[in-house]
Amino acid sequence: MKILAVGMNYASHNKELNHTLLLQNPVIFSKPDSAILKNRRPFFIPSFAKRFDHEIEIVVKISHVGKNISERFAYRYYDEVTVGIDFTARDLQDELTAKGLPWELCKSFDNSAAIGEFVDKNTIPAVNDLHFHLDIDGKTKQTGYSGDMIHSIDQIIAFASQYFTLKTGDLIFTGTPAGIGPVSEGQHLEGYLEGNKLLDIKVK
Repeated sequence: MKILAVGMNYASHNKELNHTLLLQNPVIFSKPDSAILKNRRPFFIPSFAKRFDHEIEIVVKISHVGKNISERFAYRYYDEVTVGIDFTARDLQDELTAKGLPWELCKSFDNSAAIGEFVDKNTIPAVNDLHFHLDIDGKTKQTGYSGDMIHSIDQIIAFASQYFTLKTGDLIFTGTPAGIGPVSEGQHLEGYLEGNKLLDIKVK
């Protein structure tokens, strides 16, 4: 399985990072399967950077093999969604970006793709009408609404499938809204989708 992720998919987040471009196509990057963090395992802060930020996102699990998927049929290729955290080594990202280098080191390291429990998409509102948020130590730090995505979930799937064969079990991180910030040792991170807690992580 593979993990595809989308950068700069919320205007509010782009603004807080001083990005003003609304790109015509989704910005896609990937993570290896060693990046997955699940089953309430803790996130151990690595030593190779000084700041690691939380980025709460809606995550979609692909349910059927597909290639060159039409946007109008994209909904047929996923049955489950959850929330996840794209942990980002922010100072390293700034350094790589300034040099025009790829993001893998700051985005794709071990345990950088935290995922919560998946739920059937038919048990929640439409995927373009989902509210989600991240609490840290009981206080809400990030809130998002899927209707604010620059590129919708179906648009992302259609675009990505032009370049990658999507396979059963693949995960797509769909981008983060504003409110990112650093995590620190001892914090308790809880991710919610439509008021239901699906993700629970301790930082160590």
